[in-house]
Amino acid sequence: MKTLDKNWITENRIDFEYKKYILLAYLQEVNSQFEKQKLYPALSDLIFHYQNLIKIRDNKNNLFESFPERMVQTNMEQFKIIYEKVVGDDEIMHEIEQIINYSIPKIEYHLSGGKKMYDFVEEHVHISPVGILPLHPSEGYLMLKNAGEKQTLVYEYQITIFNNPEERLRGIHVNYLASYEKNFINTAESIKSDMIKNHKKMPNPATYIIETDQTFPFIETFLPVAKRILVKYVASHE
Repeated sequence: MKTLDKNWITENRIDFEYKKYILLAYLQEVNSQFEKQKLYPALSDLIFHYQNLIKIRDNKNNLFESFPERMVQTNMEQFKIIYEKVVGDDEIMHEIEQIINYSIPKIEYHLSGGKKMYDFVEEHVHISPVGILPLHPSEGYLMLKNAGEKQTLVYEYQITIFNNPEERLRGIHVNYLASYEKNFINTAESIKSDMIKNHKKMPNPATYIIETDQTFPFIETFLPVAKRILVKYVASHE
């Protein structure tokens, strides 16, 4: 997917019409991904750029201070060197204001579309525990069954908690382990038993199965949504 550079507003020439063209080309690519039901990385990329625009808007003075300076005068009586910004405040900040004011609602519109698609996917993805769960299900196995595909994929997962002053943040890491053909023999319970037999390090692993009733792009949509659903499910049952 074609992405937008994190410094797209200030890199190259700062001109409203030019930046408008850059943004619209990027949003067209995002929309193309969403039309294919590919949520990631487009959605997380959109969120990053939206938050960055809000930060720039709220810290406009800091942005101006970051532009380079040049020496214009020396005052030998007071031992001072006087500098000025390479670009004038009125000249550059007017263009940046225009770019920001135009870009924020455009990105908000596409974020709204991405959120609706995420909610739609979440409605068609279902999670269930497999067997008895341990007291601390922060690591174990995750089975993924995407409707219309012939394999059940098994991942090892580990959920990590990060504490900050405002909230507890959870991250998840997954590692692909195996695939099983979908049939009446390879039930969730039998797959779990096979994983325990072949991977001795977790004798009583937390195990979950996440299934869809529609087919979604696996890497761009099903897997990232499944990971978030698992984190939320585990947190709600602590």
